[in-house]
Amino acid sequence: MELAYIPSPSRGVLYLGPIPLRGYAFCIIIGVFIAVWLGNRRWVARGGQSGTVADIAVWAVPFGLVGGRLYHVITDYELYFSPGRDWVDAFKVWQGGLGIWGAIALGALGAWIGARRRGIPMPAYADAVAPGIALAQAMGRWGNWFNQELYGRETHVPWALHITSSEGGRVPGYYHPTFLYESLWCIGVAFLVIWADRRFKLGHGRAFALYVAAYCVGRGWIEYMRVDDAHHILGLRLNDWTALIVFLLAVTYMIVSAKRRPGREEIVEPLAVTASADGRDTDKETDAASEKSDSEKAVPGKAVPGKSAEPADEPGTAAGAPESATKQS
Repeated sequence: MELAYIPSPSRGVLYLGPIPLRGYAFCIIIGVFIAVWLGNRRWVARGGQSGTVADIAVWAVPFGLVGGRLYHVITDYELYFSPGRDWVDAFKVWQGGLGIWGAIALGALGAWIGARRRGIPMPAYADAVAPGIALAQAMGRWGNWFNQELYGRETHVPWALHITSSEGGRVPGYYHPTFLYESLWCIGVAFLVIWADRRFKLGHGRAFALYVAAYCVGRGWIEYMRVDDAHHILGLRLNDWTALIVFLLAVTYMIVSAKRRPGREEIVEPLAVTASADGRDTDKETDAASEKSDSEKAVPGKAVPGKSAEPADEPGTAAGAPESATKQS
């Protein structure tokens, strides 16, 4: 008898009248909000304008969703195009199935388009949003919990995941909660990137490369624990090979970038600097005009443009007193 375990939800969707509320979709949406919120804070801290991250995310998020789904469908095509399968299911994203590799690849393309439209260097933007992406992944993995999918080998540890569904070839039992392992790993990656960025002033895309490399390390051993069907090459799952190749590319980029472009970008958003400079110049002009006006008022008898000059009072003459009265005294 199991004394402790992680229960699985009895269902992954609730209905608000005719409207389905799916746990998987909620996890993705919450993850996007976390990524944009944290990315905006980091972008502003680097000298950018508030709202820029959200504007570029309008491009990055749809591209990322399409890329994630394409990677999943291509690498697991037999789930949708083999005999007895319905190819229409390939479009049912809410049922689960987003490959992070495709999501990052096409999401980066969408971000590049958005950044280019605003004249922003893509590496600087990637550095700002890197920890937020890791936290978004951490949140998104709980969508697998709602769908009772992507778990590991059978186990009897106190934190085992209790699978109750028998759909899609599942066997009810107790398994390693790999979704939880990856979620916790992604949180650790986010804090690692934030710390390293503050400590070493990472720039020119190196904070993003660190996120990619660190995620690949965790994904490698977590992938090794999973028992869901996957393509194997030389005894390793396809995603293990992908993690290894991407890890090497990320580390290589960090080394080469540090040698060619050390330090961090001084300007990440030219428009923000221009707006700030214009604001300072306007303030200076306003202050100068105010001082000039005050000085003109303080000088007796000096003509003000648009007004007739009045003679200054003669010494010994009371202001405003008639001239005759002065002479009589």
